[in-house]
Amino acid sequence: MTQISSGSTPASTPKPRRPRPQVMRLTDAAAQRISELTSRADSEIVGLRVGVKNGGCAGQSYTVEYAHEIRPTDEVVEDKGVKILVDPKAVLFLLGTEMDYKADKMQAQFVFNNPNQISACGCGESVELRPAKIDG
Repeated sequence: MTQISSGSTPASTPKPRRPRPQVMRLTDAAAQRISELTSRADSEIVGLRVGVKNGGCAGQSYTVEYAHEIRPTDEVVEDKGVKILVDPKAVLFLLGTEMDYKADKMQAQFVFNNPNQISACGCGESVELRPAKIDG
């Protein structure tokens, strides 16, 4: 009995995917503040939704709002016991960002330590961001 070769090689196993990097991380202060906000909200909150919108002196600004649901396209970040939902259009601008919370006598706010930030306006309300460079 003769075997005829089809000329194809056995299917090779695909390379394992490298783990996806976590888009953002939280400081202890930010995680504590998010926990406080979500626990005392008037309605069911699953976390905070973070994004970037166009506008302001420098061209863009960060957005933070209550998230009542997880959308199928949200990038879900779980860190220090709380959830951050990242708008899919903002992921490349927020890769590597650390979200902090600062409070002093005059103001209290979330602060974004973003390696993709090129500049900020003088009033601190808006920023200029570039998409993160992806290796590989």
